[in-house]
Amino acid sequence: MSSSSIIQTAPGALIKPYQANITVPNWMLSSMERVMQYYVDKNLRLDTQSASMMPAPIEGKKYMLYAHVPFCHTLCSFCTFHRFLFKEEKARAYFVSLRKEMEMVKALGYDFESMYIGGGTTTVLEDELARTIEHAKKLFPSIKEVSCESDPQHLDSPGFKQLEGLVDRMSIGVQSFNDDILAMTDRLDKFGSGQQTFDKIMAAKELFPIINVDLIFGFRGQTDEVIQNDLDMASRLDPRQITTYPLMITHQTRKSVKGKLAAPQGDMARQYRQILNSLNGQYNQLSAWAFGKANNEGFDEYVIDYDEYLGVGSGSFSFLNDTLYVNTFSLRKYQENIASGRMGVEQQKNYSQKDVMQYRFLLGMFSGRLSRKYFRDTFGVNLDWALFKEMTSMKAIGAIKNDPKDPDNLIVTDNGKMMGLLMMKEFYSGMDNVRAQLRKPLKPCDM
Repeated sequence: MSSSSIIQTAPGALIKPYQANITVPNWMLSSMERVMQYYVDKNLRLDTQSASMMPAPIEGKKYMLYAHVPFCHTLCSFCTFHRFLFKEEKARAYFVSLRKEMEMVKALGYDFESMYIGGGTTTVLEDELARTIEHAKKLFPSIKEVSCESDPQHLDSPGFKQLEGLVDRMSIGVQSFNDDILAMTDRLDKFGSGQQTFDKIMAAKELFPIINVDLIFGFRGQTDEVIQNDLDMASRLDPRQITTYPLMITHQTRKSVKGKLAAPQGDMARQYRQILNSLNGQYNQLSAWAFGKANNEGFDEYVIDYDEYLGVGSGSFSFLNDTLYVNTFSLRKYQENIASGRMGVEQQKNYSQKDVMQYRFLLGMFSGRLSRKYFRDTFGVNLDWALFKEMTSMKAIGAIKNDPKDPDNLIVTDNGKMMGLLMMKEFYSGMDNVRAQLRKPLKPCDM
């Protein structure tokens, strides 16, 4: 897939205010949600086989390394990622194991172009994180960029400066600058006011080549004015990237989120239209919900740039050779595995070519990089026939159209971006449900 952005403006051309053309009715969005839920439930069912080893790399393929840090000082009610309450002794022992697992990956013959560190809160122990990144760069000399996540709490901690020169892209989970939204989501007491977060980001900007500001829309009480103020404050920070996630409701957060935190479903298209109108022109659109100053930089959805990725750490996923690998979600079992010279992986699930093609189609819609050539080169198929149902339905609702300049390229319209956002939201909600299933059997001794 090419890395061209969705929005391209000719040099020196007059930029008119962007007018998002989302015409898909709400009933159609609801129908698409139900269709996606069906496919997600079908394909993300945990009918896995046991596994104890990752496969060796395949010559000529490019890979990304994902590392998971499952610790947080506080646990947010709407977050469904794999995380535990921070205990320093456990966290320090975990980072040692993470570095050992990387050595096992190296022994298999892997090298990586990129590294993404997610959590939890990756910056709970900046000295250990710095040591881990340095170790990864020594083991895998092809790593050109390191992306990392943090919350506002750590931006002004004394150890945060240790990451300068090691992290190329720091993504900061702001969610909203509005104090009422922060109070409603229990973040005001934990992380401070919107203005305090703004000031912390402004001070930390000089440490990293790329700062990404994460915002969430779809909260109850998040009026057009509140969203616009969030977008304006993010723009005033002038970060290289802004990501605007829709609030995701999963099986396990339905009680805490749907009735208490989430806006009515019908608000989503209107709010998304506002985001497109506000950010397009200032930024290139990198995906349905990511915006950047440059259109060739890595961003949060690493699965778009890397078909294959390998995950280390408790609760991480890998996708290699059409197979999903799942690392143990038990901290105890993870530490025992690594101490005995085994990797963290414990389950695997193989997918058919049709399943993988549908997944790549979803990513193409989401990223605005839907290409007939990619499907021809990767799967040896004609996209229009291999995914006839998907292509026909998306063309019928005006989500995609042929590019008159390039027969291999498909243009994803604003309707398509809305659909891509919705489909990806359901996919991630499905992944969160899988995480919940894997965490459910954990006992206190596993944490």
